[in-house]
Amino acid sequence: MKTVIVYDSMFGNTQKVAEAVASKIGGECVLCHVKEAKPQEVQAAGLLIVGSPTHGGRASIPTQTFLKQLSKGILANVQVAAFDTRIAAADQSWWLKLVMKLIDFAAPKMAKGLAGKGGRLLLEPEGFIVNDKEGPLREGELERAQSWGEKINNLLLQKQEGN
Repeated sequence: MKTVIVYDSMFGNTQKVAEAVASKIGGECVLCHVKEAKPQEVQAAGLLIVGSPTHGGRASIPTQTFLKQLSKGILANVQVAAFDTRIAAADQSWWLKLVMKLIDFAAPKMAKGLAGKGGRLLLEPEGFIVNDKEGPLREGELERAQSWGEKINNLLLQKQEGN
C-alpha cells in the first residue's frame, strides 16, 4: 500500500515529525512538502497523512489551501490521519490556556477536513510538542512520533489481514 505524508514546516519541526512517522510506515511511503503536493497523488494513496504546525488554532495557510483544493469525495478509498506541532497548553498562562482551549489545535480540524473529502479516519489526530514557536521539539517527541507511526502501521496491517 502506498502512503503519502503531506506536511508543511516553517522551522523544520513538523518535517522532523513527518520523517519520524514515515520511518515506521511499511511499504511505499512518500514524503511531500505541501507546496509540491498534487491532489492526484493523494487520490492514488491507500493512506494519506497530513501534518502542519498550528497557527492560531489552525493549520498553516499552505496546508489549508491544499485541503481546500481536494475535491469532495476524492479520498473515498483512502485511509487518513492528521498531526500537528504545537506548544503545550500546560506550560502557558491561565489566559493563554483558556484561549488555546477555545481555538483548539490544527490536527483535529485537518482530520475533519480530510473526512469531509471522503477519507476514512484511521485514528485520532495527534499533536507533537515544540518548546517554543520556533522549536525545538520537546525531548522525546521524535520517539513519540515514531511510536505513532508504528501504531499506524500496525492498524494498517490489521486491516489488511481482516480483508
